[in-house]
Amino acid sequence: MAQVQHGGFKRVWLITGASRGIGALIAEAALADGNAVVAAGRNVAAIVERLGTSDALLPVALDVTDEAQAHAAVRAALDKFGRIDVLVNNAGFGLLGAVEESADKDVRRMYDTNVFGLLNVTRAVLPTLRVNRSGHVINISSVGGYRAAAGFGVYSSTKFAVEGITEALYAELKPLGIHATVVEPGYFRTDFLDASSLVVAPHVIGDYDDTSGAVRRKAVQMNHNQPGDPAKLAVAMIALVDAAEPPLRLPLGTDTLAAIAAKNDAVTQEMDEWRELSASTDFAE
Repeated sequence: MAQVQHGGFKRVWLITGASRGIGALIAEAALADGNAVVAAGRNVAAIVERLGTSDALLPVALDVTDEAQAHAAVRAALDKFGRIDVLVNNAGFGLLGAVEESADKDVRRMYDTNVFGLLNVTRAVLPTLRVNRSGHVINISSVGGYRAAAGFGVYSSTKFAVEGITEALYAELKPLGIHATVVEPGYFRTDFLDASSLVVAPHVIGDYDDTSGAVRRKAVQMNHNQPGDPAKLAVAMIALVDAAEPPLRLPLGTDTLAAIAAKNDAVTQEMDEWRELSASTDFAE
């Protein structure tokens, strides 16, 4: 994206889930880089407490599951800054438990936020990006959006949806001069494994103790000991937006790089093993 000043600001970012965690760090990095930031979250007071006040910052109340609030946040951004250049869909939470252990109410609530909420905000922002024929939609996925694992199956399914949505956006928006990127962080040292960001399924089935049960125990040990530095992730977002040709996918963390390579190898091996059967289903011409 060309580095153009808008109203004295480098760009205008709209970031969801900006009151804490990765969202707040991305907001801080964007502000430090000379951008204006529309920091969106359920609790405006928490946003102000974390990010302070400045002419470059607009805190807005936004529950992403409320489509009307998404449109109101976009109107507020346009009223104050005149445009939006970067959308970071960061709001979301996780669910830890085997697929069978995952309660319907928790699954539906997570889809409402991680998938339908992301769509609400994206649909609200895209008209102004299309008018300007520029901009960047960044959807925060996960290593689990590329490779699902025991214990995070349903959470991964929401991020698989985010990956598919972003792939389609990439194809639909590129001819209009708009970029779309799905970011795939590995385990970063945030509060993601805390109760504030992660629902742990209360229903435990003994048959899954060696699989999802082991992941439950590992999550406790890993909490606040993750290898990824979230401050560096935030800086990476600035580099991503500054890139002339941003990628469709941006894996972040050596754990994500290893997981993607392992899955790609496994898929290739399995495809080769079953190639004859796979290729046998065409009409014989």
